[in-house]
Order: sequence, then structure tokens, then C-alpha cells
Amino acid sequence: LAAEPEVTLLCGRYEGFDERIVQHFCSDAVSIGRYVIAGGELAAMVVCDAILRKQPGALGDADSAVEESFSAALEGDPEYPHYTRPAEFREWGVPEVLLSGHHEEIRQWRRARSRERGAATDEAPLS
Repeated sequence: LAAEPEVTLLCGRYEGFDERIVQHFCSDAVSIGRYVIAGGELAAMVVCDAILRKQPGALGDADSAVEESFSAALEGDPEYPHYTRPAEFREWGVPEVLLSGHHEEIRQWRRARSRERGAATDEAPLS
């Protein structure tokens, strides 16, 4: 969608739209998940956010969007856990591999955690 020259989002309410609107005016349908919300406005905002962050200049660094949840770089899996400083807080530590400076081991750790999160997401019940 981010590559489209223009996008129009129609927001349904409760049961959606009269099917004639869908049949005659809609070229595509978009879903943000398998759950029910009262109206389409929140879903439209989620779609807008996803589209707008892909536009040039939207992020401070274009590389920020390369390795993120569900990206090709992560083979469609969720992003790996992130940690900040200090390395220990309330006796909760950062995994040692992340402090090691070994870039390949860090990459492997991140990829493994991403895959674990993907497997957990696949198995999670829908609400």
C-alpha cells in the first residue's frame, strides 16, 4: 500500500458496509487481524501508520525499518527483544551475548529469539 499513488480507506461500523458499496467501489479489502472492533476508524489509523512510516523521511533513519517485526529481513517473524542501559537493573541482566561484542553471535541470538516469538505468535489463541 505504501507504494500506491493514493489510498482511500472506508471505515465500516459494526457489521461493515452495504455489500453493494463493497462490490462497486472497493478494489481491495484490508484486515488488521482476526478480532472485532466497534468501527473501522482505529483500523484505518493502524493502516495509515503502517503506510506513512514507509514514506521517505518519515523515520529519522531509513534503515530503522529494514529489520523490524514481520519484515523480509526477519523472514516475517516478530522482532527480537531489545535491551537498553544499564546492563543490569534491579538484578535483571541483559543476555551476555549482547554484551559480548561478537556481531555474528548477536545476529544469531536475535534471529533465534525472533523465530521463537514467531512460533509463539502462531500458537497463541485468538481473542
